[in-house]
Amino acid sequence: MSNQSIEILQGEAIELLKQLIATPSFSKEENDTAEIICSFFEGHSIPFARVGNNIYAKNKYYDANKKSILLNSHHDTVKPNKGYTVDPFTPLIKDGKLFGLGSNDAGGCLVSLIATFLYYYGRTDTAYNVVFAASAEEEISGVNGIELVLPYLGEIDCGIVGEPTKLEMAVAERGLMVIDCVAEGRAGHAARKEGESALYKAVDDINWIRNFKFEKVSSLLGESMLTVTVIETDNKQHNVVPAQCKFVIDVRVNELYSFDEILNELKSNLKSKFKPRTTRMKSTSIALDHPLVKAGIALGKSYYGSPTTSDKALMPFSTLKMGPGDSARSHTADEYIYLDEIKDGIETYIKLLNQLL
Repeated sequence: MSNQSIEILQGEAIELLKQLIATPSFSKEENDTAEIICSFFEGHSIPFARVGNNIYAKNKYYDANKKSILLNSHHDTVKPNKGYTVDPFTPLIKDGKLFGLGSNDAGGCLVSLIATFLYYYGRTDTAYNVVFAASAEEEISGVNGIELVLPYLGEIDCGIVGEPTKLEMAVAERGLMVIDCVAEGRAGHAARKEGESALYKAVDDINWIRNFKFEKVSSLLGESMLTVTVIETDNKQHNVVPAQCKFVIDVRVNELYSFDEILNELKSNLKSKFKPRTTRMKSTSIALDHPLVKAGIALGKSYYGSPTTSDKALMPFSTLKMGPGDSARSHTADEYIYLDEIKDGIETYIKLLNQLL
């Protein structure tokens, strides 16, 4: 495909992103953007399938005897915050920037990967199959997102997960576990020093959490971290000693620890009862000698460990998180992506995959 054809793909990608921005697609409410993506594939005469609000397609000459590489990003967004000074659903181009909710996270990545998929769709000479999936519910780690569609994609050898990384390579990602804790005490009247304060028991555990340090430090992801982010009692009166106190621990784990190791550490040291909400979002990493990473290094790309989680955590194969845009802009007011970032994203994905395919 010629440079002129790549320019056409770049233009189509930007126009598609404008349509997606103009269409609200909050997590679990992605039906309308799913329809837009389906219509885009129909317009290019590309067969596709839909599972919930997830859409997937395979290259024209898909061969079950070949290895497959997955190109994935999500089309759901968070809700706009109150700081917006422009309409989050009006795609506005100004000073080379495309403004709008989801433009950076992760619309730019999504349309860049769609364009990349189109580039390879009709090729007969690829060493890998190329499979594309636009997933839902990524922003809430929902069960009806990428996990729902993975069984339909065939066996996947490796993948690229499109998230805004300034087109550098996120080769590792912290895992996330949220733990609900309950300290139990005994109610009483505060004036008579009755009861047994569940709040004080919770504070004792919270102080231990605050001061605890994990021994194993990752060169890519740094320390694993425990952070108490919520605390509450049912008390509405100042003169009642609380019988119960609830608090929440946000756990960010590097690739050197399993969730079971974290839970065992807490079991040995906390007096409060606790239960993890989920253990799905595990820490992940891709080997630095993996062909995808080596291809990126050959292009002069640097690699790092990402503190944020993505659908990468839910994929049982090696994945590289990489895409146009800047994570620092995600979930911010007046979100934007540079048009040149999208163009560079498409060119970079193609240059990267050319070394494998």
